[in-house]
Amino acid sequence: MATAAIFSSLRRRRSPSLQAFLAPVDLTDVSLVQTLATISSELVSCFSIKNFHFQRKNSRSLLRRLEVFLVLLEYLRDTGTSLPSTAMLCFKELYLVLYRCKILLDYCGQSSKLWLLLQNHSLSGHFHDLNQEISTLLDVFPVDDVELSEDVREQIDLMQVQARKAKLYIDEKDELLRVKLFFFLDEFEQGKVPSHVQLRSFFVENLRIKDAKSCRSEIEFLEEQIVNHEGDIEPTASVLNGFVAITRYCRFLLFGFEEDEAELGVGNQKKPRKGLITKEIAETFISIPKDFCCPISLDLMRDPVIISTGQTYDRSSIARWMEEGHCSCPKTGQMLAHTRLVSNRALRNLIVQWCTAHGVPYDPPETADASAEYFASALPTKAAVEANRATAELLIQQLACGSQGAKTVAAREIRLLAKTGRENRAFIAKAGAIPHLCELLSSNNPVAQENSVTAMLNLSIYDKNKSRIMEEERCLGSIVQVLRSGLTTEARENAAATLFSLSAVHDYKKRIADERGAVEALAGLLKVGTPRGKKDAVTALFNLSTHTDNCLQMIEAGAVTALVGALGNEGVAEEAAGALALIVRQPIGAAAVGKEEMAVSGLIGMMRCGTPRAKENAVAALLELCRSGGAAATERVLKAPALAGLLQTLLFTGTKRARRKAASLARVFQRCENTTLHFGGLGVGYAFAGNSATNRDPSFTGDVSVPVSMSVPVL
Repeated sequence: MATAAIFSSLRRRRSPSLQAFLAPVDLTDVSLVQTLATISSELVSCFSIKNFHFQRKNSRSLLRRLEVFLVLLEYLRDTGTSLPSTAMLCFKELYLVLYRCKILLDYCGQSSKLWLLLQNHSLSGHFHDLNQEISTLLDVFPVDDVELSEDVREQIDLMQVQARKAKLYIDEKDELLRVKLFFFLDEFEQGKVPSHVQLRSFFVENLRIKDAKSCRSEIEFLEEQIVNHEGDIEPTASVLNGFVAITRYCRFLLFGFEEDEAELGVGNQKKPRKGLITKEIAETFISIPKDFCCPISLDLMRDPVIISTGQTYDRSSIARWMEEGHCSCPKTGQMLAHTRLVSNRALRNLIVQWCTAHGVPYDPPETADASAEYFASALPTKAAVEANRATAELLIQQLACGSQGAKTVAAREIRLLAKTGRENRAFIAKAGAIPHLCELLSSNNPVAQENSVTAMLNLSIYDKNKSRIMEEERCLGSIVQVLRSGLTTEARENAAATLFSLSAVHDYKKRIADERGAVEALAGLLKVGTPRGKKDAVTALFNLSTHTDNCLQMIEAGAVTALVGALGNEGVAEEAAGALALIVRQPIGAAAVGKEEMAVSGLIGMMRCGTPRAKENAVAALLELCRSGGAAATERVLKAPALAGLLQTLLFTGTKRARRKAASLARVFQRCENTTLHFGGLGVGYAFAGNSATNRDPSFTGDVSVPVSMSVPVL
């Protein structure tokens, strides 16, 4: 059949009816003819009045054939002519052909103009295939065995002759436009920006895209095709990215910002927040398919490779494993026949598709390798980068001197432009967007404020931009002010996420904590924020707690109380326990945590039913509380119910880090009075784990399972 690709494309937008795939088996000849006549009539009446911008001749030719079938079917229905069995078989096949015609005509009527232009050859082929099916159907239809009037028979005979002569038809005008579109792509590829006159002639006069709304629809359709792209469909996803970038540039160059201003005046149409850059903590934000995670690091694989045992790991993780001298497969324990790593390109392709579908940016590994060429199709083309650069210049001009509405639109578009791609984030900041976004943070327009702080967040993901933001006068203070009293919940949450991103740089952690109200606002968001806001706040607090000089500020600002309270919240408990484990390393921190009534019981609860990482952080926090909190804190931990059994369980079943911390905690108790009474059952477990236990590590950061180098949301 001729419509496999059509079905595949259409399922991504609207699933065809089951009738499109199954011929009727329970209809009598009269019912079948009546049904076919109804379907044909609906097709002709619906699509005859539709103005097809592309595939006009092919569409009209197909509709004329359907009109002839309608004449035949109405004649048979009205006369009640009996049909031989061969005719019934042909009509059942016609039933399927009619639905395929409907799908193809619907597709041409609903798709964007640019997409139809790009699919010009493919769609022409589908029309030709349908004509061939109609020709075959007419060849086997028993015209001589069916009583037909002379005029009906003449029309059938004429259509049969025309169907046999039909050839593949590709409209020359449409093809010239398609070539012109690729010419623009090539111009941007070479660093040349087509003139305003050329672009207006193509988009407005030829494609009849006459306003910003139509342009936006074209962009959204192309982006949807990128998300649902299949490897065997042309053009490639990277080429489609280039066309999206060009269309976005034309949207602002040709149509300005007026219509968008009017729409923004109605209100902010919020979309769900999508995705995170996934490295260490993405699994706590999005449910990543298990097969996409490395068995060693449990993180989303960026560069999956296959080892000699057939198991797949992330390249960096398995390479580190081998560098440490291991000669076996971490998952199966089998000895490795060799140390060659073979890229798992099929899995990587699936991961890229999943990331795209969920809004998760998927940057290739920083270090190039032999498999880097595989990413070429997924990376932005030079044309896309250059078109986006030109768009960014237009947007920044509006940020600098446009109306208030235009500035709001520009901030939103910069937010979207900075959503993916290091290149985009780099040239947007380099072109001077950050000072203007900083000014917009204090706007009394909630939409403008939200978009500006989110744009700042997305820009901050690029490491070099962190310094630009921190060095911009009053920028940090403005971000904190949005966190404290932002006009929307999302603005406050995104301000917290921005502080988290900036605090990834050690030198900035102290500056952020010293900023008036920053830690206090994060603690408040952790207490009463939405689940999303609490996650943003706790990750930011964790980063700040890794700097030892911030301990006092965090205590005075109420962060310790908020972190203790968060131990009972499954969504943020891991990070909260990790932050507490860092804070209690200092005596003042241990004293503050010790005063919290629910601290010990909360950590014990995490040891009982938390995730493996949560258990690690909980036992680490209890250990450090004993070490730094003195005899009173140690006694309080010692008297905690069920701790002996939980420690014994960790000594046997916990992760390597958890076993080490549990063993150290057991040794602390052995030095205390009445140890035998409380921990007499630890014997074998302690001896087993104690052999691998070490003294207190010089850098506690390595003892906390929530890494310091965590990833941030892209919105």
